[in-house]
Amino acid sequence: MNLPVSGPLRVWLLALLALWAILLFGGFIFGSLDAAQSQRIPTWLRIASSAVLVVAAWSWWLAGVQDKGVALLIAIGMTLGFFGDLFMAGLLPASPRVLWGMGAFGLGHVAYIAAFMRLAQVLGLTASQPRWLAWLFWLLIGAVAWYFVVFRGQQASVLHWAALPYALLLASTTGLATGLALQARTFIPLALGGALFLTSDLILAAQLFNGLSFFLIGSIIWLTYGPAQALIVTAAQKHP
Repeated sequence: MNLPVSGPLRVWLLALLALWAILLFGGFIFGSLDAAQSQRIPTWLRIASSAVLVVAAWSWWLAGVQDKGVALLIAIGMTLGFFGDLFMAGLLPASPRVLWGMGAFGLGHVAYIAAFMRLAQVLGLTASQPRWLAWLFWLLIGAVAWYFVVFRGQQASVLHWAALPYALLLASTTGLATGLALQARTFIPLALGGALFLTSDLILAAQLFNGLSFFLIGSIIWLTYGPAQALIVTAAQKHP
């Protein structure tokens, strides 16, 4: 991976990313299929892979080689995502775990959105047309996806309605990242990370709200979600 740093920090970050890949993809390759035939990656490896990305994000902030404000917001967003993982895995005492998980992830995306807005200002990537058109495009996708995946045909509960602003937050993250990518190609991986995050969450929502089930669905969710977080953490630090 082409990191915008050099020296010992580059070695440290590459080592963290290598460890993240070993934990996540190694867990998938060598893990045992669970009883539901949906997951091969053990819980502790999934959680550990997210923890490694938290360390990477805070390492970037501590090093101070990029914009400190952007790095801080990305680190906060990744940390909140890690707490979301803990809630969703039932490793923190909270109920309902899905609502707590959505709350943590949602706050994390508020931090990501703030980071992308600051990044646009720092780099002068503030052209209104690509930013707002990309944002509106992804908002529309988020709203339509929420309707078909979560709401349609269901007896709406608080959780169903809470999923709407959550979906729009994820779509906003992807939209603003896409707006950056339309102005500077170096941020294409960032936009891809946002799109993968939204994709992962839509699969999870279909599983939770509509009972979607297929072979290795749990692994597919994590093999899209994990790289999404890794792309956001690394690509947001780049300058064109």
